[in-house]
Amino acid sequence: MKIIVQRVKQAQVSIEGQVYSQIKQGLLLLVGVGPEDQAEDLDYAVKKLVNMRIFSDAEGKMNLSVKDIKGEILSISQFTLFADTKKGNRPAFTGAAKPDMAEAFYQDLNRKLAKEIPVETGVFGADMQVELINDGPVTIILDTKNR
Repeated sequence: MKIIVQRVKQAQVSIEGQVYSQIKQGLLLLVGVGPEDQAEDLDYAVKKLVNMRIFSDAEGKMNLSVKDIKGEILSISQFTLFADTKKGNRPAFTGAAKPDMAEAFYQDLNRKLAKEIPVETGVFGADMQVELINDGPVTIILDTKNR
């Protein structure tokens, strides 16, 4: 899995002009699933996301996790993270998992995260508009194959 992690003051996702879900302070996740992903990738991602210390403590140091600050997560599926841009000008997305597998992994990730932290989501495969206030800005790429 490839996950773009953004520390946000707030974020929301809209579908067909209507706000579908929103969070206050926490993490916005853009989640891409690859064809080689396994259960271990899910477990690794959940552990990292819940415990990643990227929120400021009283001294202003990134020393607190989303769990520590009682934050929320907005999780959005994002197959385009597996874009191949080597040839031509139109990205190829053949490196992403097939939709059935990707949706199952995405839903499993959200269920496992929700056991630890409140999670809101978008709709898998939908055309969504995402708005956020990136806090910092802090943006981190988590690749479960690069651990």
